[in-house]
Order: sequence, then structure tokens, then C-alpha cells
Amino acid sequence: MSADLDLCFTPAAELARRIRDGALSPVRVVENALARIEEVNPALNAFCFVYREEAMEAARAAELAAARAAREGRRLGPLHGVPIAVKDMTPTRGRRTTLGSRLYADWVPDHDAAIVERLAAAGAILVGKTTTPEFAHAGTTESPLWGVTRNPWDLERTPGGSSGGSGAAVAAGCVPLAEGTDMGGSVRIPAACCGVVGLKPSHGRIPMDILPSGFDELSHFGPLARTVEDAALFLAVTEGPDLRDPLSQAAPRPLGAWPPPGIEGLRLALSVDLGFYRVEPGVEAGLRAAAAALEAAGAVVEEVDLGWKRAIEDAWEVHWAVFQAAFFGHHLADRRAEMDPRVVAYIEAGFAVDAVTCKRLEILRTEAWRVLAAVFARHDALLCPTLARVAPPIGGAAPEPGPEPDGYAGTTMTGPFNLFGRCPVLSVPTGFDGAGLPTAMQIVGHPCDDPGVLRIGRALEERRPWAGRRPPV
Repeated sequence: MSADLDLCFTPAAELARRIRDGALSPVRVVENALARIEEVNPALNAFCFVYREEAMEAARAAELAAARAAREGRRLGPLHGVPIAVKDMTPTRGRRTTLGSRLYADWVPDHDAAIVERLAAAGAILVGKTTTPEFAHAGTTESPLWGVTRNPWDLERTPGGSSGGSGAAVAAGCVPLAEGTDMGGSVRIPAACCGVVGLKPSHGRIPMDILPSGFDELSHFGPLARTVEDAALFLAVTEGPDLRDPLSQAAPRPLGAWPPPGIEGLRLALSVDLGFYRVEPGVEAGLRAAAAALEAAGAVVEEVDLGWKRAIEDAWEVHWAVFQAAFFGHHLADRRAEMDPRVVAYIEAGFAVDAVTCKRLEILRTEAWRVLAAVFARHDALLCPTLARVAPPIGGAAPEPGPEPDGYAGTTMTGPFNLFGRCPVLSVPTGFDGAGLPTAMQIVGHPCDDPGVLRIGRALEERRPWAGRRPPV
């Protein structure tokens, strides 16, 4: 069957409402998602696993459960019958989870991650797992095991990473919601590249239980979604404390009723470059247009100079190298040749960092935090680009080290905010550049103010809706 594109691009919250009302069959929705995956995945490589038979069996069970609930007056889960995808970094019981690596090509976990359990409890139906670079190490999605994943807006460009498969899957209409992980922007980067919504919640709001260490402060789960409402729905069904994550938040700030109230009187800070990035004109134009729309909705927007230096981005890079060395470095001794050379380089760099140097980075982080805290003392949130440029071509070169008098030439503007993990960050589309590629903005909130960033994102979405956009793939 050919996919019904109108159904493909219907948001998750609307699908769930129609299923609850009896106006839409879970079987039809899941079958349509599988048809769309079959149509576009050969070009995109967004999915490394598709669970056709299991998904259809679950959809038929969901249809029977919906009929029983209607007869008996019982409530259905918030995502009952809605197809979703999970990133191939996240353990799924009885299903291969490869981490994008030849080293884990045959690993079949005996457990689900907490987030997978919660999505299933909400009634969501897993239709497949999405591609990721090895160990989620990069802002692009090119895996030694699965190959290159492509952007539905331009097949010669990256969908971002490391949740690039999830971003491409949502943007192309395969699923309305997909799970991602964000250690340095890995939800927000593909959201920006693919023209969808991506949320890095405040640290610990969604339990993170998939790492060897339960005390890592870089890592977050988050949604790739078509709308801000869908991102909020994902957060609502996955948040809350769990003893498997000792840093999970005991009492997250309630999201409240949806839609949230307006933004009249909110004070928003605007930074185009965070003090050191070289930002493309099309990205800046999209950012300023979004800021103007928020002003029209009643917010007060004030441009600020953070004055941050490239050292804050470099600090994140050091933390990331240490992360890779600590969690995956034991593989170098006997399996180096099977690994992505970029992962090997990160691991070797991480091994070269001594403990005192790593600890001293907290001083730099503290100095940068004090600057951001001073901004937050006068403003309710910070607006800045998600990426300094649109999605790069596949295989595009990274910026060279050394002096950069015109500003740092890196693409991602996300990593610094993983150093301040309690600050939620929402990436939302701001339009397109002259070549028709998506641009995006980050909304950075006060610590643990996830409702605040969603509120601002929803206000922008109402003024400049993006959910109806469909890529050419």
C-alpha cells in the first residue's frame, strides 16, 4: 500500500485523540507508518530495524483494547496506538541494540530502558529503531555498521546526529514521535537539521539508565517531535523519578494544563553568537524573525552579549572525550580496527586528560554559568541559534583548530548547554534559508523550568506554525 501522507504528518497528540474517540484505527495508523518507512527508508537510512510483524500485532491488540475501553468507559494511555521509534542506543528487551557499532552488532539486551517501559505503558507502539553513529559520538549520523543517514530536505546533507535517524524519521513522516539521547546536542542538532522540534529536558527529568555510570551529568533523553505539544506529551509520559537513575528528579516542576498560558510580559534575552560563533546570515535572519514573532505575542526581547569564549565549547569537547574513553575505551586493545576512527581519536584524547585538568574545567564552567545566571536574573529565558549554519553536506569538514578572528567556525551551538544540564533547552524551527534548508532556534530555560521553554515554544508555533511542512523526499 502507498502511505497516506496526511496521516503520516498528523501530530501524535491528534492521532491519540482520534484513536480515543474511535475515529481512527491503530491498525490503520501503524500500517500507514510502516508503509511510509518502506517508501523512504531506502533513501534515508533512518531505520536500522523495522518491527513490522510485532508492530502490527500490537496495533491489532490496541484496536481491541480501544473497543473494550469504549464499552466499559475506561481510559486509554496518552499514546495509545501511536507509532514511535527508539534510537539504537537505547536498550530494548529481546531486540538487538547495536549502538551503531560493529562491536555491539549482536547484542540483545535482556531489559528495556526505563524510557522504553514508560512509552509502552502509555500505549505507544514501537515500529523500529533508528540509526546512530557509533556510541552516539557525533553531530552527524554515519555508522561503520549501518552506513550514512540522509536528510529528507536534501539527500546530500546530514540529518544531524547523533539522533539523526530519529530526526529524519519524524521529518519524513515515518513516525510522529521518536526518542533520542542528548549529550552535546544530539536531540537538538537533528531537530534543527530536519526542521522538527527537539527537547533536551532538564537533567534527570527523564531517568537516564543506559550508561555504565549513574552519575553522568552530560546525558539526557528527549523527544524528536513534529509539534511542541507532542514534545510535551512525550515528556509527560516519560518523566519522573526512578531508582535506576540516582540523579533523576524526585519532584519535577509540573507541566500543567495544555495549552499553556500566553507569554505576555515575559522577558527574553537574545544572543546571536553566544559571544564567539560565526553565524550564517540565513540562520540569524530566522532567529530574528522568531524573536519578532515572540515580541508580537507580548514578550519583551532584549539582545545581550554573553561574552563567552571558545573555551566553553572546548571544555565540552574535553568532557566528551573523557566520556568516550571511560565508557568505551576498553575496546581499543583488541577491536580498534573495527571502530570509527573518529571514536578512536576521542578515546585517545580522553585517555590523555588527567583528573586534575578535568576537574579544573569546572572552574571555567562556573565562570560561564555566572554570566548566564546574570542573564537569567533579568530574563525568563535565552534565545539563540541551535546551529550556526544549516545542515552541512555529508562528509563536510570540521573547523580547523587555531585562531579564528571572524568567530568560531563550528556548526553546533548546543554543547555548552549540556555543561549546565539542569537548564532545559528546546529547539524549534525558525524557517528556511535561501536554499530551502531548515533553520532553528534554542530556547534555554532557567534550571528545571521545562514548562517555561515549552510555553515559549508553543507561543512561537502559534505565530509561525511549522507542522504542515513536508520535505521533498
